[in-house]
Amino acid sequence: MPRMNHRSVDMARRTGSGTTYFEYRTVTLPGSVSRGDVRRLLTDEAEYGRWELARTRVYVGGTRKVWLRRKAMKVPSTL
Repeated sequence: MPRMNHRSVDMARRTGSGTTYFEYRTVTLPGSVSRGDVRRLLTDEAEYGRWELARTRVYVGGTRKVWLRRKAMKVPSTL
């Protein structure tokens, strides 16, 4: 399985009915990883982690940078 580097960030997006919060995750994959392995990795992330593909970019040399997002619930404090 390929080694991936990732980091997560929380961001809000304003919609007509309110504010929707998304958690973003950036995944960087080396060019040596095959397309099939990338697809399998992203499918697992989507299926088990509820991530969806927000953006993908392929750089010279084959390095791939993928942005995933998922809705994050912001729960107000009860204290």
